[in-house]
Order: sequence, then structure tokens, then C-alpha cells
Amino acid sequence: MSAVKPRTSGIKAQAAKLVRALPESASWDDLMYEIYVRQKIDTGLADIEAGRVKTHAVICKKFGLQA
Repeated sequence: MSAVKPRTSGIKAQAAKLVRALPESASWDDLMYEIYVRQKIDTGLADIEAGRVKTHAVICKKFGLQA
């Protein structure tokens, strides 16, 4: 697996890119959603890189579900 680095540098440039990608009709809620999703993806990638992952089977067992 290749190294995944959290995208923390150039946050202003990344935010500007998110804004430019939105349609002209976008609302504040649309912008906040895009920021939220981006943050969650970055957090997930950092978790993977740090080895903080669990298999599907482990999660199913934890919650008493069929795998």
C-alpha cells in the first residue's frame, strides 16, 4: 500500500478549489457539506495509514450481525 498523507498543507488553496467546483446556485449548506465530506475522507485515509482499521467480519461480530 502506498503512503497516504493527510492533506493538511495549503488548506486555503484546497478550500478555494472546493468553492470554485460548486455550481453558481450552491448554498452555504452545499459548501458545508463538501467541506464535511472532504474532512471525513481525509480522516479515513489517515486512519488507514495509521493502521486503525477493522475488517467487516470483526465489526459484524461486535454488533452480533451475520457476516
